[in-house]
Formats: sequence, structure tokens, C-alpha cells
Amino acid sequence: MSDAVQCVSVLGATGSIGTSTLDVIARHPDRYRLHALTAHTSREALLALCQRHHPAVAVLAHEADAVWLRERLAAAGLDTQARAGEAALVEVAEASEVDVVMAAIVGAAGLLPTLAAVRAGKRVLLANKEALVMSGALFMDAVATHGATLLPIDSEHNAIYQCLPAEHRGGLSRHGVTQLLLTASGGPFLGWTPAQLAEVTPAQACAHPNWSMGRKISVDSATLMNKGLELIEACWLFDARPEQVQVVVHPQSVIHSMAAYSDGSVIAQLGNPDMRTPIAYGLAWPQRIDAGVGPLDLFQVARLDFQAPDETAFPCLRLAREAMAAGGTAPAVLNAANEVAVDAFLAGRLPFAAIAELVARVRDARPVLPADELATILDEDRQARQAAQAILVRMLEETI
Repeated sequence: MSDAVQCVSVLGATGSIGTSTLDVIARHPDRYRLHALTAHTSREALLALCQRHHPAVAVLAHEADAVWLRERLAAAGLDTQARAGEAALVEVAEASEVDVVMAAIVGAAGLLPTLAAVRAGKRVLLANKEALVMSGALFMDAVATHGATLLPIDSEHNAIYQCLPAEHRGGLSRHGVTQLLLTASGGPFLGWTPAQLAEVTPAQACAHPNWSMGRKISVDSATLMNKGLELIEACWLFDARPEQVQVVVHPQSVIHSMAAYSDGSVIAQLGNPDMRTPIAYGLAWPQRIDAGVGPLDLFQVARLDFQAPDETAFPCLRLAREAMAAGGTAPAVLNAANEVAVDAFLAGRLPFAAIAELVARVRDARPVLPADELATILDEDRQARQAAQAILVRMLEETI
């Protein structure tokens, strides 16, 4: 990165990644300025961020919310423009004045603006794993074709990126890498039996022991689906096969991931569990800047534990690995079904233990199609969601 001031758009500014990004940026006003902040429907939170950070543009999902925001920005004497809709999201992702795009929109909604940023050749800080899960080959082809710089922000993938040689494309074995070790905290239910998991509440599932995350990602962490999605993402990011990615449960969340080499070396990246570290790495790469994160105190950590994941109690990890192996639209179907299942669980309509069952039923109901066209991927995403809703109704009827 040059010494010139970098212009940044933060997609998903009101979420945990977005607010952490803004915290890092605020520490370096000489290096970064904000072009756009976006949110889905959190208009009050977005207004507060606009008042604090003064972006040029603010984007919400719906026009009525944009009108509300526009009126309050004017009343506050701010010249931030309020816009609405997917087209506005794409516009702030690909705007000519933007150098860096933080892609932190949760779920499939982040795919189009993230892909737009890639096609515009931006530096893309990827915190939206669904973009790669849904359209991995197409997405990575676009990165290469348009000369975008793709830096992973998930702590695990960011750690692997730091543990690999500077040039790692073309297959891991070319660079002496034999395996990627993807760490998982195990979530709030580590060691729980299937019988215990049957009684889990949304409040319990959202109480992660180490990380501060949004509700959807917290539930995914609790089911290990988040780790399954990260396994798929790692395959695309690092040109790896599913069998080259091993998930290792590490409850302390101090080692964020590792790379194993053919000479027996294993290189790990360690740090306190704070997302500002990978965010700062992505913003400043290849330099390093202060992230506001304290140094790791190994004496306080005292011990590091590791164990294999329990795929009997947490079958979502296996479902994700199978989807990656199946290829095509299978990962997009997995993701769509999971989003419907998690929404139903958070709404109190579906038991925690039935999330994986719903995903598996949708997987079995949909054909695996080639995923070489964006229209095909988006259509299959839509049809998988419709199938998930229909199967959900049947599952609820079966329990009556």
C-alpha cells in the first residue's frame, strides 16, 4: 500500500466486523477516509455511524429507511448522501474513488456487491464467506481476470494467509504445503451430547465463549456450520482440496489456524481473539499498523488444547465438506438452506438439533448443477430457499 490516503467503503458497517473496521480506521485518520457505510435495516445505528465518521454515502436496503436517514442527516447538518437498494450497494462497491472495500454483509445478500468490487479491481477485504461458498470458481476467476487484491478477514483464513508463502496459487503442494489446519473454538456447546443439544435456546446459541459476533454467525459457530463454510472458503482461497483442510477444535481461540509443510514444520498464527487484528492486516497489507489489540500474554493463556470435532453431535461440518466435494451448486444450496434454518431457529420455530436435518433434506431435494453462471447460482439459491421453507413446514407438521 502506498502512503497515499486510501478511500474505503464498508459494506455491513453496523455489524461486528463493520464496527471493528471503523475502530481501526479511526485510529489512522492520516491513512484512510470513508466513502460509504452500508446497513440492511439498522437505520438508527447507521445514522449514529454517519454522525461519528462522516462518510460521503450511506446505503440502506429500503427507500423508506433512506428517506428517514436523509431527513436526519440534513437536520444534523451533514452532507452524507442517503441511498437505498442493491444497485446503490453495487455502486459504492465499484465507485472509481474507492480503493478498498470491506465486504462484511452477512449471508447471500453480500454476493453481488462483493463481486462488483472484485470486477472493479478493488482491494477486497473478504469477511463475507458466502460469496465464495456460493460462487467459488466464478469468484476466484473474477479476481484473476480483473486484477483485484483479495485478502481474507475471517480470523482463520487470515491466519492461514499469513502462514503461507507470499505466492501460494497453483496448488499447495507446489510450495511444500501438505495440509491446512483450520482451528475452531468448538462454540458454546463443546462436549455436549445430542440429548443436551435438543434443548438449546437461541440465547444459549448466541453466547459465544470467545468472540463477539452477530446472531446468525453465532448460531453457525454453535452448529459448526460456520466452520464448514470456512472449510469451503479455504478450498477456494488457497487452491486446496477438501481432504487437505483439517478442522481442529482449539477452545482457547489463541491459535487462529496453521499450515503444515512437507518437511514436518507447522507454522501457526497466534493472537488475542479480536477481529481488529485481521482487519488491520487487510487494510495495511503488506505493512502492519496498530489495531488497538494488546499483545498476547502466553503466561496468562498457560495452555493450548486440541481435539477432533464431533461430527455426530454437530453434523453440519460433515454436510459442508460433502457439499464442497459434490461441487457445482451444492455449496450454494447448503448455504441457502442453512440461512432459512437458522432464521427459523432464532424465531423459535425450529429446534437447534433440527438445523442440520433441514439442511440435509434440502440438499437431497435439489440437483447439483454446474456453477459457471451467476444467474444459475442465484436461481438455485432462490429455489433452495423455497424448498427449505416448504420442507420446514412439513417438519413442523411432523412434530405436531
